[in-house]
Amino acid sequence: MSQPDSPTVGEVDFRTFEVGDAAKIAAAWTHAAPQDGMTALRFRDLVLLDRNFDASGLFVAEQSGQVVGSAYAVRRRVAHDGDDLEPQTGWILYFFVTPPAQNNGVGRRLVTMAMDWLAGLGRSEVVFSSYTPNYVLPGLDTDRYPAASALLSSLGFETIERPSAMDRSLIGYQMPADIRQLVDNLRADGYAFDSPTSDELVPLIAMAGDRFNSDWARAIRDCVVGGMPLERIIVARDPAGTLLGWAMHGTYENVIERFGPFGVLPESRGTGLGKALLHVTLERMCALGAHSAWFLWADEDSTASHLYRKTGFGISRTFAILRAPLAPATAI
Repeated sequence: MSQPDSPTVGEVDFRTFEVGDAAKIAAAWTHAAPQDGMTALRFRDLVLLDRNFDASGLFVAEQSGQVVGSAYAVRRRVAHDGDDLEPQTGWILYFFVTPPAQNNGVGRRLVTMAMDWLAGLGRSEVVFSSYTPNYVLPGLDTDRYPAASALLSSLGFETIERPSAMDRSLIGYQMPADIRQLVDNLRADGYAFDSPTSDELVPLIAMAGDRFNSDWARAIRDCVVGGMPLERIIVARDPAGTLLGWAMHGTYENVIERFGPFGVLPESRGTGLGKALLHVTLERMCALGAHSAWFLWADEDSTASHLYRKTGFGISRTFAILRAPLAPATAI
């Protein structure tokens, strides 16, 4: 709701979220960052319907009745895994200012308001922007947004991780002959690569959550419940039928060309299983009409990153995940 004593910078008014803002924010976001635009529907799904959404953490800058900027801060009210609410940490998922309103302190005011709000809730650190489950981008593309990078640096943010987005074209893709032979040999030895049955989702989700990442388990569950066809998942089984790994696409926002998650149990690595599983999944993506495969997050110099490079993926963007300390404040 509006704050009657909202601070102002020049002719710009600052307030929190109001009903009717979503489409305005999405349009202003796209004006400010057309290469990373937003729609009202995506904004609803990723922000307003996030299970930790709190309208008092969504800040809006308005000038002459037009939204010219926004910043969104969030803290956990529902635990991501188990009962861990990460009580020391808050996140800023995004901030933007439209070009006509830039260079007059609007961005600094928005980010400062978001940081102060989190501090008032007892948070001692803020991370930009690798919040799960609903990050839009994993961090800040400092090459694309150098002014935003300078602003965050001036407010005490420092880089803690640099994941890369990668992609490859699938136009004309054909499984390489040596990989085809590898897959055939593994199948001859009793290994299987195909879509899971509904019952197999139980051990698949357990494996994803227990051995890899709890958010991957959530993502698999949510996308299947949301109607994603199981043909978009490929599992690898040993001769006894035990799941050893999986790869999938279309998991996030139903984007068929978005690859991942992808994981192979550590004890099964070094056997060619991951390489085979990756290519079988790319082949399936082609069969379903995908013209490319892309994802937002690969850790620098990780085993997976090297495998992707060998499979023809290239880095399309690199992001900075940033963290800043928050000064103590009286709890709101």
